[in-house]
Amino acid sequence: MRTTRPGSDGEHLVQQRTGTTGRADKFYAEQVLDRLNTRMREFVARQEMFFLATADRHGECDNTFRAGPPGFLHVLDDRTLTYPEYRGNGVQASLGNIEENPHVGLLMMDFLRDRIGLHVNGTARVVGDEEMRGTYAGLASDPVPGRRAQAWVVVAVEEAYIHCAKHIPHLQKVPRHGSGRAWGTDDFKRKGGDFFGAAAQAPERGPFLPPPRADASTWRAQAEKVLERAEQRSAEAEEQAFSGWFRRRVTA
Repeated sequence: MRTTRPGSDGEHLVQQRTGTTGRADKFYAEQVLDRLNTRMREFVARQEMFFLATADRHGECDNTFRAGPPGFLHVLDDRTLTYPEYRGNGVQASLGNIEENPHVGLLMMDFLRDRIGLHVNGTARVVGDEEMRGTYAGLASDPVPGRRAQAWVVVAVEEAYIHCAKHIPHLQKVPRHGSGRAWGTDDFKRKGGDFFGAAAQAPERGPFLPPPRADASTWRAQAEKVLERAEQRSAEAEEQAFSGWFRRRVTA
């Protein structure tokens, strides 16, 4: 979260046009924590999905979706979350961004029961599966193909706060049809196919060069190195005692 600098033209404009400064100050004072309290931890433990926001070193943003069985987003302690990275589309945009810029934003939305949301902002690091299991013995091994972690993302919590309920729709689960979710599949149709009809128009776009990177091959190679580095760190960790990924600044 970011606030307007006190006394700036921006703050004056906000006060004149909307009068929200007082409400924002009250929200920061009463609702924003630097850790997960008991109710937040309970909320996280039952979620089956969340939205993940990342950006690369240039500030180019990406927002994506993560899902799994309840508890796949693990609470390690009141300041630390972790989630598994499953087999995806091979782009690895989120992991590539985290390698360049560790700042992440997680948004959990409960559409089914409490109709409320939880924001968690913090810094992240990619950790190999073997190293995580060696450090945290309580992590479950998922037997479902496609839900086996290739790596883990560990998030150090910096801010945690509510997303208000007033505009969250109330949804209901429906019975599954067929075999349910196709976890980890490479089947084109079961992944959604060309739902938006992009394939027919892609030739008009020309070569795909994700800005501001120089070329697509360099961009993809950089993203693929993230998993390799995580695996290498796992191998190195077996030879030395684990001392924690995050060193917190302590102030008097």
